[in-house]
Amino acid sequence: MPDLPPPPPSHWLDHPQNVKRLWRGFLAVLVLTVAAEFVLALHPHFGIDGLFGFHAAFGFLACAAMILVAKGLALWLKRPDTYYGRRDD
Repeated sequence: MPDLPPPPPSHWLDHPQNVKRLWRGFLAVLVLTVAAEFVLALHPHFGIDGLFGFHAAFGFLACAAMILVAKGLALWLKRPDTYYGRRDD
């Protein structure tokens, strides 16, 4: 019996070209955000937030920190697969 072909992807994110488009779009937004610092007048309140690219770096580090905290919470709060047990009613 021959192997059946896999079913076609059902979600638009299953297509590799769409994932590449998303990455390119995210990178374009990042470049535009950093490039906007050349045009916009920043009003820093602290010394460090006047540095070029600070806001993009701060946003990236804050996002990475949130991911790490979420991973840590998942390790701390997760339950084993048999947590609810079997129901023999």
